[in-house]
Amino acid sequence: MRETASSDALLSWYDRHARQLPWRVSPQDRASGIKPDPYRIWLSEVMLQQTTVAAVKDYFLKFTALWPTVRDLAEADDAEVMAAWAGLGYYARARNLLKCARVVTDEHGGVFPNDRDSLQALPGIGPYTSAAISAIAFDLPETVLDGNVERVMSRIHAVEAPLPTSKPELMTLAQALTPQKRAGDYAQAVMDLGATICTPKSPACGICPWLDACEGREKGIASELPRKLPKKAKPTRRGIAYVLRNSDGAWLLETRPDKGLLGGMLGWPGSDWAEDPIPAPPVSADWQPAGMEVRHTFTHFHLVLNVMVAEADLEPELGEFIPHQSFRPSDLPTVMRKVFDAAKHRFE
Repeated sequence: MRETASSDALLSWYDRHARQLPWRVSPQDRASGIKPDPYRIWLSEVMLQQTTVAAVKDYFLKFTALWPTVRDLAEADDAEVMAAWAGLGYYARARNLLKCARVVTDEHGGVFPNDRDSLQALPGIGPYTSAAISAIAFDLPETVLDGNVERVMSRIHAVEAPLPTSKPELMTLAQALTPQKRAGDYAQAVMDLGATICTPKSPACGICPWLDACEGREKGIASELPRKLPKKAKPTRRGIAYVLRNSDGAWLLETRPDKGLLGGMLGWPGSDWAEDPIPAPPVSADWQPAGMEVRHTFTHFHLVLNVMVAEADLEPELGEFIPHQSFRPSDLPTVMRKVFDAAKHRFE
């Protein structure tokens, strides 16, 4: 007879195999009375939205070194925070990070609220993030359902309905397993299980703490789950990026509007991004093609940029010249760094 999955079995496994992450308090330290810092949990959860742990670690360490507390972050210069975020993607998160830090500082005395409804009322915190902070930072019995947990639940219970239609059922199943005690450790345990053992491809079923409780394994379909509805093909948009340097070696850059893709980030002037973009050079100059296109993929579309370069001392209507010694390509979002890499050989 197949066993029933239990939080006790998973927590026992987690006590021995928990991943060491820079924002995490180990189960042993939690047992000894050390509590997680809500600021660090919030920061990590915002960074981890649609981003891997491997990509987030260095950014998290950089942010907590520059801004150790939520008050420090609230008082930070917007441009410095956006530059530190550059390359991590989904830049609305960085704008909401600053908004949230300032609300917590100004309206909550620099202390994160410890109930889910109040957390969810903060800028940039939705249902998933509020549940994660509630469970991990405050040990409240809230259910965290990310991609890892969805995969574990679908396999343990052999849920064959495809995502995203199966999300409500997976949430109900996950809630049934969430314990009243050690909810924070359990939330991290089930995510660790999905990340290290119940992986998308070639799951290591033989060492899984829920091996004998897995209905998907019993039916021989675990590795096929979760099923997913076919994705729609992403459209391709095109655009033109203009890289201009003056005789002093300064680069013409602009801060993009707060709303929209790459909002608030530093970047090169350019055209619209569309099927048939309208040229929009920032100044009248002898623009020449850089000789290569830049390709980048966003969540909802592929982007192909034609890169144009020029040297001129004309003052533009938009943007400003950044002295060469102050210009750091690492402050640019990934697609804009690609543009610079495509253009820089024309100035050597």
